[in-house]
Amino acid sequence: MKIALIGYGKMGQLIDRIAQERGHDVVLRIHLDNRDEFTQENLRQADVAIEFTGPGSAFANVRQCLEWGVPVVSGSTGWNEQLGAAARIATDNGSAFLHASNFSIGVNLFFEVNKLLARLMNGQPQYDVELKEIHHTAKLDAPSGTAVTLAEQVLAALDRKVQWVKETASAPTDLVIRSERTDPAPGTHHVRYTSPIDDIEIIHTAHNREGFATGAVQAAEFLAGKKGVFRMSDVLGF
Repeated sequence: MKIALIGYGKMGQLIDRIAQERGHDVVLRIHLDNRDEFTQENLRQADVAIEFTGPGSAFANVRQCLEWGVPVVSGSTGWNEQLGAAARIATDNGSAFLHASNFSIGVNLFFEVNKLLARLMNGQPQYDVELKEIHHTAKLDAPSGTAVTLAEQVLAALDRKVQWVKETASAPTDLVIRSERTDPAPGTHHVRYTSPIDDIEIIHTAHNREGFATGAVQAAEFLAGKKGVFRMSDVLGF
């Protein structure tokens, strides 16, 4: 499979290595110094693009790939309000789009556990809940995309919570997400339910970034040759 990498920071470089280890050919590497090479002719050499940039550029990058008919996997976070538009562009152009706030297989298993626990807790109003995430200081978005995904899963199942908020609740219906930035910290996420009697907590801790990069390559392997809009749960068969 031929892959184009849109974004070539630490994650892009790690994806490059892992893709080649899995027998793929990286035919295009776009970074800040060669944006002029992000052309239709160059991109169409690839079977699929993997986009890891930032919230300010992600939508434009994804849109360009989709309009040129190249399936794209995006791991950029912080642009949730434009994901629906990206999905429509994929459909309109007969291409394929897959976005995930986190590509780690372990995190996606954690998502499933989080949804189950939230459903169980919906009938236990004595428990309050909050989220906490810890990342390295270069992490631009706070809360992280993974934390937002976890919060949205809780909100979908827990009737007593209405919205997620940063750091401090102003009403009992607020779901608090606390963010910490420290080095080194590839990523830790806590979901904690507390009551006067006991606490229940689930935690995922990443030891390095390889799980994220490997999952992104697996997503690209899944997406190549497909049309439509997909999630990481489709890749993993959940």
